Amino acid sequence: MMSSAAMTSNGHDHRHQYTTHDNSRGATGSSKPEHAAPPLSRYESQKRRDWNTFGQYLKNQRPHPVPLSHCSHTHVLDFMRYLDQFGKTKVHLAGCAFFGLPDPPAPCTCPLRQAWGSLDALVGRLRAAYEEHGGSQESNPFGNGAIRVYLREVRECQAKARGIPYKKKKRKTKAVAATAAGEGHGGSKPSLMLKEHHQIS
Repeated sequence: MMSSAAMTSNGHDHRHQYTTHDNSRGATGSSKPEHAAPPLSRYESQKRRDWNTFGQYLKNQRPHPVPLSHCSHTHVLDFMRYLDQFGKTKVHLAGCAFFGLPDPPAPCTCPLRQAWGSLDALVGRLRAAYEEHGGSQESNPFGNGAIRVYLREVRECQAKARGIPYKKKKRKTKAVAATAAGEGHGGSKPSLMLKEHHQIS
């Protein structure tokens, strides 16, 4: 009987000790969020992934890996062209029957590319990450003029191939600005004319 009671007592003590230990872990765990770093935003998380991907790309260069200190705008251009193989945007070739059509009626064999908007956002994130990792603004390869020229060429090429009216958006922005300017000078005629135009149409 005493043996059984002793076992029960020991078992009770063991459970009591485990419970106390578990509670102390819970108390410690509850204090962790106070000292833990806040979660990264979606932008910061994507920027970190992009930076790691670019760093790995430089390490995989042959015949020798390229250190970040030797990175130039040429490596950035090659990196963007390298990413084209993972693109999901159909860019029709000049000889394709669907060239310039925004909604092709059938599939074709034209290649997939990285969309201009994706590349533009990528460069912006990597440009910020470069300076956050100690790079100077003056030597930032992602801010080089050749990068802007390349992105502009990609945008124009994809606009023609896919029938995307980038230029129309610019004209619309200017028209809205002109209307706002007219109202700012006390002229209500531009907005009135715009309203009448909608009524007629």
